[in-house]
Amino acid sequence: MMNARIMEIDGAQGEGGGQVLRSSLALSVCSGTPLRMHGIRAGRRKPGLMRQHQTAVRLAAQICGATVEGDRLRSTTLEFVPGAPRAGDYHCAVGTAGSTMLVFQTVLWPLLVAEGRSRLVFEGGTHNPMAPPFDFIERSLLPVLRAMGAEIEVKLERAGFYPAGGGRLVVEVEGGPSLAPWRCLERSGDPEVRGRALLSNLPVDIGRRELQVVHQRLGWPRSRLGVERVSSDGPGNVVLLEVTHGAMTTVACSFGTKGVLAEDVSAHAVEQIERFLAANVPVGEHLADQLIIPLALAGGGSFRTVSPTLHTRTQAQIVQRWLPVTIEIIDEGNDAARVDVRPRSS
Repeated sequence: MMNARIMEIDGAQGEGGGQVLRSSLALSVCSGTPLRMHGIRAGRRKPGLMRQHQTAVRLAAQICGATVEGDRLRSTTLEFVPGAPRAGDYHCAVGTAGSTMLVFQTVLWPLLVAEGRSRLVFEGGTHNPMAPPFDFIERSLLPVLRAMGAEIEVKLERAGFYPAGGGRLVVEVEGGPSLAPWRCLERSGDPEVRGRALLSNLPVDIGRRELQVVHQRLGWPRSRLGVERVSSDGPGNVVLLEVTHGAMTTVACSFGTKGVLAEDVSAHAVEQIERFLAANVPVGEHLADQLIIPLALAGGGSFRTVSPTLHTRTQAQIVQRWLPVTIEIIDEGNDAARVDVRPRSS
């Protein structure tokens, strides 16, 4: 049943990016609360709805039969009145290299709420700068969601690098069962490491140079490092570094960019891993903001992570507007923090 109140959201809050829109859309559908938003992506050089944001709005509307006003490109205002989310088969073409992963994250939470099995086919970008790549979703986020009781399967049929795109991702989600609270405060077991340099339509030497930096800086054995060629419409390169403690995997990534040395691309991913290891926490910085919505839907949970980014703090602020939870971020010093999600006291 639709909530009678309307949630007013200022898209300029926090870092003023697309995350405020995506999270608000998802939680509007999950809670049945209409959304009225202004200042969409006000903190970006080109504010308003870009193609991937418009696609997310329209797919979310399709899933719940929403009434929508303001879903045109470059619009800075939006009204979204949701119905109940429905499981089903959905197809989403983001266009060029727009991030399919960000659209996927918008509709995943409503489909976990909807009763029944859903199948989604996404076409567009799967490996984009400024968005989590497919490998992060598969290796870092989904294992946690499965531990909370979610049934999600993903298959990357073709990679899509920026700017050519052309990727294809198939997702299956079993909705209905409630998520269980989740806690992860300490690392478990000795770490396992793996480093990969993915290349599409580029010389293999680029990947070798990138992984040489990983070997020199982190001391990871060459047997755990590898260059992988992937099929994609255009050129692309990403360095993916993984550290696994027990059931938890942290993924750091850095994308190759025209004019940037391979060694500098790799160094950025190495610095992320160095920071994570030094903080002695189980959850990496990028996974931290991804976990806030599912823990809030589950009604609680806790984890320790590196000092949260503005992205994570903004996510916590938004989620508390929509759901009856309190989210506390406790600074522990030494670049570490604890995030506690619990039901809000009446």
